[in-house]
Amino acid sequence: KRKVCIIALAVCGLVFCGYLRWRGAGPAEHRVCVVVVGDIGRSPRMQYHALSLSRHGYQVDLVGFLGCRYKLNVILDVFVSVGPRVVSYVTKVIAQSVQILVTLMETRRPSHILLQNPPGLPSMAVCWLLCLLRGSRLVVDWHNYGFTILALAHPHTHPLVRLAQWYERAVGPLAAHHLCVSEAMKEDLRENWGIRATTLYDRPPAIFKETPLELRHQLFLRLAQTLPPFRTRGEEAGGAGERTAFTLRDPVDQSVTWRPHRPALLISSTSWTEDEDFSVLLKALEEYERCVREGRGLPALVCVITGKGPQKEYYRKLIDGLHLEHVQICTPWLEAEDYPTLLGSADLGVCLHRSSSGLDLPMKVVDMFGCCLPVCLVKHEENGLVFRDSQELASQLQALLSGFPRAGGRLEDFRRSLQTNRGKRWDDNWTQTVLPLITMTTPSP
Repeated sequence: KRKVCIIALAVCGLVFCGYLRWRGAGPAEHRVCVVVVGDIGRSPRMQYHALSLSRHGYQVDLVGFLGCRYKLNVILDVFVSVGPRVVSYVTKVIAQSVQILVTLMETRRPSHILLQNPPGLPSMAVCWLLCLLRGSRLVVDWHNYGFTILALAHPHTHPLVRLAQWYERAVGPLAAHHLCVSEAMKEDLRENWGIRATTLYDRPPAIFKETPLELRHQLFLRLAQTLPPFRTRGEEAGGAGERTAFTLRDPVDQSVTWRPHRPALLISSTSWTEDEDFSVLLKALEEYERCVREGRGLPALVCVITGKGPQKEYYRKLIDGLHLEHVQICTPWLEAEDYPTLLGSADLGVCLHRSSSGLDLPMKVVDMFGCCLPVCLVKHEENGLVFRDSQELASQLQALLSGFPRAGGRLEDFRRSLQTNRGKRWDDNWTQTVLPLITMTTPSP
């Protein structure tokens, strides 16, 4: 019986391999499969990879979740919450492995599979197996470490965290090539993981730039239809010409100008997850409100927090409970074409991302820099300010916005620094760094 089982398994394996080869028949030189085991909409770097590959003549299969997770994952999440935790995680990993395997089997044979990590469990092993069977090459793009993200919810000594760390260390080096987001991560991968990676810095694509005043006015008009903070208040609302809280159009010559006493526009982008504590920003805004009431020469403030995610409703309830008069907060989900326009229209950005590994820089900050938008985070005294708590953030908001919108001051200094020190854009950086790796390592069909 044992021999029969072994023979049967061998036959099944041969049939399976034959099916994969049959599915992959034909040229593979110009096909890349980009894999994100998550919401593709929240993975801009992988979207940029796909666009760059397409611009250079590659056919691209983009595999991931669209907007919401598959029903299978939702069912498994419910099971995880009620069953034994370790058993439930193992069950979910097995089910996801099958799901990923079946999905990738439906694609044509690519020359490369480009995989985002994290999450790499179980996708890294599944993609490596598919590459082995189909004669493709696996490229892992290391954004962070999955086990450090898991450690946000569990102690570092927890079995799941230790298992995830072992898995990444064991399976990661099997990939043919590696990309990473920073030199610090490159060194860590080399010294502690035995992985030689190529650093592909996050750079903003060309769509992230300062927005002309006319386009700002048009965007503010659209947003004012659904978001009260963008509308004019009180008697000003009945004035002649198109008016928003920030801009107005002259009814005679149709020119657009800034309102002389407009509020400052503060923007923050988030996935509403555990690695961003928005209570820090809310407390800072409460302190800012108090300072405005005391007459410290500060402007009114419109705070826009974009994005969607699991903790959004929790924070919206906290926002609804605030008693603010001079600070208005809204939490819209923007259309894809409106997000870069709004970034390019803002006066100041805030990022609350807390890196689990300390080795990555959020793409949202890179996009803000592309729009020459000063940010409260990173590189103190050059392109923004670093804060550790709500009190420090509140003090920075006051220092940067004091006397707004008059010209001059630290806010203008930061913006000029960004304008004069613009680096490469995504396309140029990608073409110099990734394209040679893909073209030089394409296997034969």
